[in-house]
Amino acid sequence: MILYHLMALTLAVIIDRLIGDPKWLPHPVVGMGKIISFFEKRLNKGSHCRIKGFMMMLFLLTISGGVLFIIVYTAYSIHIMLGIMVEAWFISTTIAAKGLKQAALDVWQPLVNKDLNEARKYLSYIVGRDTTNLKEEEITRATIETVSENTSDGITAPLFYALLGGAPLAMIYRAVNTGDSMVGYKNERYSEFGYAAAKLDDLFNLIPSRMTGLIMIMFNRPALKRSRTECFNVLLRDAKKHPSPNSGWGEAAAATLMGIQLGGRNVYGGQVSERARMGDSLIKLLPEHILAANRLMIRTVFGFTILLWMIGGMWYVLT
Repeated sequence: MILYHLMALTLAVIIDRLIGDPKWLPHPVVGMGKIISFFEKRLNKGSHCRIKGFMMMLFLLTISGGVLFIIVYTAYSIHIMLGIMVEAWFISTTIAAKGLKQAALDVWQPLVNKDLNEARKYLSYIVGRDTTNLKEEEITRATIETVSENTSDGITAPLFYALLGGAPLAMIYRAVNTGDSMVGYKNERYSEFGYAAAKLDDLFNLIPSRMTGLIMIMFNRPALKRSRTECFNVLLRDAKKHPSPNSGWGEAAAATLMGIQLGGRNVYGGQVSERARMGDSLIKLLPEHILAANRLMIRTVFGFTILLWMIGGMWYVLT
């Protein structure tokens, strides 16, 4: 099965690159979101909210993985090529390289046209921080942070789990990540109910986030004639500064490769949050760095896919 998974995930990358997520097709994440909202409204009150949140995630993962396992297994039982194509399609719904690239370009275009209000509007679609009063450099930084962090969350991590368990495990990862994005917040409303979602997300991203940071440096040329050794050192120095145990790996790698600094002052719901700086501010942060972040993301996905083929090939030979 490992070779079928490799073929399916590679085809999934191609499908996503060509068509992304067509709006006219139903998307699994939309269904996951409805399930989470349904249970959150009914269970996130009273006592034992942490247990209720765990039970919700258990149900979500069982449904997400179980239903897809039946569909994929049935397709493979009919014909191997049908199984690969069905699996590839579902894996493609768990990754979002095309959508992430376009979301960044939607911010970049008005930014270079000096239309900050329009840039802030499009940025608000992809970040949780307050965007109303952000200046050009802050908009640029927020966009780059989103692209670099979601290179792992939105692309390489699902591919990693697709190698291990095909489309069903990739979909389970997407369910975990969706749960975290909806209820995994450390605030009064979600700190207990979203505890399981947040911890599962930390666990599932532990390995792929670190692989992504390393691959990003290996498959991209550092700016300003810096050596890759220097970039690796900065990555190891700064990745752990992020409040999330995993998000810093993509951000620190992108920052050091471009010679810029990420992190700093953000505002969430009117509350100021000071985030540790990552990378060294060797050059001024400019809108063109958004395009550079997109290029880093694309090359990283290419390198990550090659690595998965190497791992999968060794696995196949040894077993």
